[in-house]
Amino acid sequence: MMIKSAALVLGLLIGGCDLVNAQDIAGIEDCTKAAGLDKRTGCLQSNINFLQQLITKNALEARQRLNAATTEIVALKSEVASLKSIVTSLQAGIDQLKAAQKAAGEKKPDAKAAPDKKPEAK
Repeated sequence: MMIKSAALVLGLLIGGCDLVNAQDIAGIEDCTKAAGLDKRTGCLQSNINFLQQLITKNALEARQRLNAATTEIVALKSEVASLKSIVTSLQAGIDQLKAAQKAAGEKKPDAKAAPDKKPEAK
C-alpha cells in the first residue's frame, strides 16, 4: 500500500514537472539552462524585472479602466437623476390632467340639467 502511494506521488511529480515546463510565459527565460551562477542570477533578475514591469503595466491599465468606469457611473447617475425629475414632472402633469378631467366630468351633469328645464309659459 505504501509503495503504491509513493509511486502515485512520484508519477504526479513527474507529470507535474512536464506541465510546469509547458506553461511558458512570453518574455520569461528558462534559467535552468544557464551555465554559471552569475548567469542564472542574471537570468532570474531579468525575469523578476520583466514580471515587475508587467505587473506595473497591468495595474496601470486596471486603474485606467476603473477610472473610466467610475466616470461613466457618475454620468449615468446624473442621467438617472435627470430622468427621475422628468418622470416626476410628467406624473404631476398627468395628475393635473386627471383632476381637470374629473372636475369637467362633474360639471357636465350640472350643465345638462339646466337645458332640460324648460321655462314655464305664461
